[in-house]
Amino acid sequence: MGRRFLHQLLLAALALCFAPVRPDDWLPATATFYGGADGSDTMGDACGYGNLYDQGYGINNAALSTALFNDGASCGQCYVIICDSSKSGWCRPGPGHWVAVSATNFCPPNWSYPDGGWCAPPKPHFDMSQPAWENIGIYTAGIIPVLYQRVKCWRDGGVRFTIGGFNYFELVLVTNVAGSGSIQSMAVKGTSTDWIPMSRNWGANWQCLAGLAGQGLSFALTSTGGQSIVFQDVVPAWWQFGQTFTTYKNFDY
Repeated sequence: MGRRFLHQLLLAALALCFAPVRPDDWLPATATFYGGADGSDTMGDACGYGNLYDQGYGINNAALSTALFNDGASCGQCYVIICDSSKSGWCRPGPGHWVAVSATNFCPPNWSYPDGGWCAPPKPHFDMSQPAWENIGIYTAGIIPVLYQRVKCWRDGGVRFTIGGFNYFELVLVTNVAGSGSIQSMAVKGTSTDWIPMSRNWGANWQCLAGLAGQGLSFALTSTGGQSIVFQDVVPAWWQFGQTFTTYKNFDY
């Protein structure tokens, strides 16, 4: 069987394995890797997740180029990626090689190159953890052409809220988001307040300027898929800055 036939067979198989995958909606991009053989250097990130194992994202992660990162709005989204064997001989040999990754970091342009490098706009590029990348590419290649689709995220457990900040500044990190994987809008309500809209500060961190210490907190989130969930009374009145609170609800889309 020829390389192109095996490539098309893989696309068809993935459409069966991942319900959101659409056979004709693959988009072209490129992919490199970083972070070492164990992926440990991918843990510091522009989304704010920190330890990706603790936050539910694991080693299959990627930094997105400017065009894909969308100023942090894409943090947590999930993608299925395959090496485009119709364009490269550096794909991992044999059929069936693909990887699903979560967006956890930003790959910035490198303006020491005239065109800004692989991560400069408008180029779609995935700088993946090395363990994730080696599912689809040969190590010595360094960079490969890929095809990708955004897909539904599957997470264990519910959405988590980590409360940072100080005094009248709350900075809430939202993690372990399933479904679309990312948040479009968010609001907070204290036991003594109305709903207060929050804004994205950076990555997956949302902020508000209010004195909420000593109050129980509820959060209202809308995913980028358009699903809205109210997490009622998920934070008790005795909360402290730096604490994380786990819920039992998560998104379907």
